[in-house]
Amino acid sequence: MDKNQIESLREHLLNLLSGAWAHMEFDKAVADFPPNLCGTKTQGLPYTAWQLLEHMRIAQWDILEFSRNSKHVSPDWPSGYWPETEAPVSNSGWDDSVSRFKKDLEAMRKLVSSPDTDLFSRIPHGSGQTILREAMLVADHNAYHVGQLVLLRKLLAG
Repeated sequence: MDKNQIESLREHLLNLLSGAWAHMEFDKAVADFPPNLCGTKTQGLPYTAWQLLEHMRIAQWDILEFSRNSKHVSPDWPSGYWPETEAPVSNSGWDDSVSRFKKDLEAMRKLVSSPDTDLFSRIPHGSGQTILREAMLVADHNAYHVGQLVLLRKLLAG
């Protein structure tokens, strides 16, 4: 690929990570989520909005740290990727999780946008992964769970 193609790919990845194309953006999905519904389950779904948010945050953080830190140790699967509680343990829990999610998403976007980042080279401490693959994994995982959050919010609001 030439330089222009790589820059075009970076731009596409950044847009994909933002969720602004075919999916609802994360900020819109979590904005003004009713606090009394964050820890509420609805019929047919095994998780709460809080559990989904935390799962998204933990998974994204894990992928980001794996991508940039050879000493990173991933949580146990699957228990380490889901919160222990169905609701935030404090009044600020939801907002704190949203803030941390956004911070890590921005860090992934910076990693992708940096001209120093080779999107195609294997991550040295991985088993064949590349930054391109990890960025697409973050975008795909986030889009899937943002959709679940939107649906859960609609079901809970009646």
